[in-house]
Amino acid sequence: MKTTLKTLMIGVATSALLAGAASAEKIIIGHFGNPTPMQLLSTMDALEQETGWEIEWRKFAAGTDVIAAMASGDVVLSELGSSPLAIAASQGVDLQLIAFSDVIGTAESLIAHNDSGITSVADLKGKRIAVPVGSTAHFSLMGALQHEGIAETDVTIMNMPPDQIAAAWDQGVIDAAWVWQPVQSEILKSGTLIIGADQTAAWGFPTFDGWVVNREYGEANADKIVAFLKAVDGVNAAYLADPAAWTVDSAEVQALAAATGADPAQVPVIMEGFTFLPMSVQVEATWLGGAAATVKGTADFLKAAGRIDTVGDDYSGFVNSSYAEAAK
Repeated sequence: MKTTLKTLMIGVATSALLAGAASAEKIIIGHFGNPTPMQLLSTMDALEQETGWEIEWRKFAAGTDVIAAMASGDVVLSELGSSPLAIAASQGVDLQLIAFSDVIGTAESLIAHNDSGITSVADLKGKRIAVPVGSTAHFSLMGALQHEGIAETDVTIMNMPPDQIAAAWDQGVIDAAWVWQPVQSEILKSGTLIIGADQTAAWGFPTFDGWVVNREYGEANADKIVAFLKAVDGVNAAYLADPAAWTVDSAEVQALAAATGADPAQVPVIMEGFTFLPMSVQVEATWLGGAAATVKGTADFLKAAGRIDTVGDDYSGFVNSSYAEAAK
């Protein structure tokens, strides 16, 4: 039977743990605003009933902003890209990766302006490329340059958040950009997709968005973190059960568009650019079991590229699969 938005809301709500809490705890959950299934949780009150949280869903432009918010203690639970995660862990920010929000494919890609003369990564030499520095998109760009044998000094990398990339693109200030949705779809109107993060992952530079929690907060609120991951797993499962049913006119896509401001016509395409992993898969050795090594490898790459100063010997303390194990 098809899982509808209505039945999904009922299903999440029935597992409520703290619905009768006398007073709600205020919490900020950080996210990047991508129209992915987990955004449905922001349109329901079921998660708040289940956890006793009064939730503010706060959109961040890039992972560097998330790191600052978590380091200050303002945010204790957020999405965070794999490259910023490696930066934060190397800086000693007290957080732990507890699950994958998504594995990035063509949702983050290199787009070349149609007037740039760029038709391949090799053509980037001498060009101006915009990217949010320190993001997963930046990591993918650096990986692509290394794979092609292009020195970073052979290109001009311009540090811009996505909204500035869109403006600079229209003004003809940049030749190419590595960026995510919805800006990606906007600049594709006068640009060409060269490669996506799925290709750079195949070259040895994988990227993902993870869920991270402040270590101390997670330990003190393990039941709520598990409830949160169960809710995320539930909406992802609804999508994975029948992706074709999430059409432009479906209640699910309309809700995601309303929650994120994305064009409903683009939402199904955007979601195809990500891979969403069931929690039962996430706990396997390939994923959370190997995440510490992935973060270490990312940190090693960033240090070699001069983006961070120090790298730890062991990143296992920055990964905690126990919440996902309990939520699967």
